[in-house]
Amino acid sequence: MAFISIIGLNYAPEPIGIGPYTQGWATSLAQRGHRVQVICGAPYYPGWSLAAGYKNRFAGRVEDGVEVLRVPHYIPARPTAARRMAHYASFAANAARAVHRQGSDFRPDAVVAIAPALLAAPVALRLARKAGALSWLHIQDFEVGAALATSLLPASLANPASRFERSAIKRFDHVSTIAPAMLDLARSKGAGAAQLHELRNWAEPGVGAAGIRPEDMRAELGLPARKIALYSGNLARKQGIDLILDTAERTRNRADLHFVVCGEGPAVTLVEQAAEALPNLHYRPLQPRSRLPELLAVADIHMLPQLPGAADLVLPSKLANMLASGRPVVTSADPGTALAREVAGCGIVVSTNDREAFANAITALADDQDRRETLGNEAKIRANERWSRTGLLDAFGDALESALQDHRQ
Repeated sequence: MAFISIIGLNYAPEPIGIGPYTQGWATSLAQRGHRVQVICGAPYYPGWSLAAGYKNRFAGRVEDGVEVLRVPHYIPARPTAARRMAHYASFAANAARAVHRQGSDFRPDAVVAIAPALLAAPVALRLARKAGALSWLHIQDFEVGAALATSLLPASLANPASRFERSAIKRFDHVSTIAPAMLDLARSKGAGAAQLHELRNWAEPGVGAAGIRPEDMRAELGLPARKIALYSGNLARKQGIDLILDTAERTRNRADLHFVVCGEGPAVTLVEQAAEALPNLHYRPLQPRSRLPELLAVADIHMLPQLPGAADLVLPSKLANMLASGRPVVTSADPGTALAREVAGCGIVVSTNDREAFANAITALADDQDRRETLGNEAKIRANERWSRTGLLDAFGDALESALQDHRQ
């Protein structure tokens, strides 16, 4: 048995984003017999507000066999570039305080840092060095590049931010990320090839299962009996939500095709206003993760917009569940990117700059049930092959345990 410390801002009960995957890793390691401690923030995502029932302060308890230590951090209601930096920095500072409070006897065998927030990576590195522990960085997205692609980071900060990112990445013993193209990017930023691991996010086991009744969810949400193009997740600039709104506007005269956006985040007001003006666009709040199988089954088509330049900086975790639901995906991603390769054969890929092509892809699938079924069947097969929860968690556990064995020798 090893003592494993995981330092990552996001954790359960956050319903989407990084939190569910960090929790999955932690609980899986605990089930393998390890002592696992997670240093994380108070839950706030994707609504950028403190979750009900939580206080933004230091607090610890055992959750599903994992020692969870929450630290306070700044939560901006409107996350501008400067406020995001303060948000990440406040978590890093208080994570360091949490480590210090545990005293000189706090000596994990392995320290795993989750990025975002990369600003907390030095905390993990210092702890690993002090304890003589294995250090491991898992990159869910390259936040510097993503911030630049979405104009959240001023160009004047690009060079210092990139230098910090490169310095952090090359100092870890092992680095993992969630897609082949992101492995290549990590390698280009200093990660050693022998210590690189592809560790994908997984599809939820119940998604796409037999016996799901989408009509019940459709009735609960008050949706019309029409073809549905669905987006569910975070509503922010990085997600390219305006592309969905533009497509709904272009097709507003089609009575047989409706667009549904379920989510929370900084762009929620924009979506609500558009839904009030467009008869074919419906906004609904983010649904509980336990209802994800029913929600995704409501869709005839899944929409996955992406901004230019972001497709190899982050592979959206929602893609796995979209594919597992057995529905085709329409995405905006440039040829050769990780996102384009994952969707090819399971949906339609259009250029990130071509709004007309995105709308045309949606309408083409809406008009062709046989094509929807063919692409949806292939999507489900691919999800089973590449995004099995059990297989991916076992792969992470095996890789970490092997690295620990080598580190001890």
